[in-house]
Amino acid sequence: MISRELLCTLDDKVPIIPSQVLVVEDEPVRTATCLYFEDSGFEVFEAANADEAIALLSRQNAMRLVFTDIDMPGSMDGLKLAAFVRDRWPPIRIIVTSGKRMVVTDLPDGSMFFAKPYGLDAVTAAMHEMVASNAPCAERH
Repeated sequence: MISRELLCTLDDKVPIIPSQVLVVEDEPVRTATCLYFEDSGFEVFEAANADEAIALLSRQNAMRLVFTDIDMPGSMDGLKLAAFVRDRWPPIRIIVTSGKRMVVTDLPDGSMFFAKPYGLDAVTAAMHEMVASNAPCAERH
């Protein structure tokens, strides 16, 4: 097991290891978004729909954040996926996005919404903040 001290940087605020994020989005948006998140320091996993996302989350116990579109094919939309993730894996942070809705009020507590078109810089900053606030080192501050 890795000690808490090894997970923290010298300033004791964020993990050294890249945070895992799952992107659930349509192509080609998913590919571009994943590349940007990887360039921003995240370890990125991809899913085309909620069913793929749930299967991946069931195998990856270190996932820190889910970034999902609302409108997607499959057994559930992004809002239902967000609720499922919050119920089954409460520590995972969630960002929901949509090009068809400008406001979403039925998000799980602690989640964020970005209307499309969104700025990837703003989304990435929010992701870093969400992950840092839930990092093993954050509770010491």
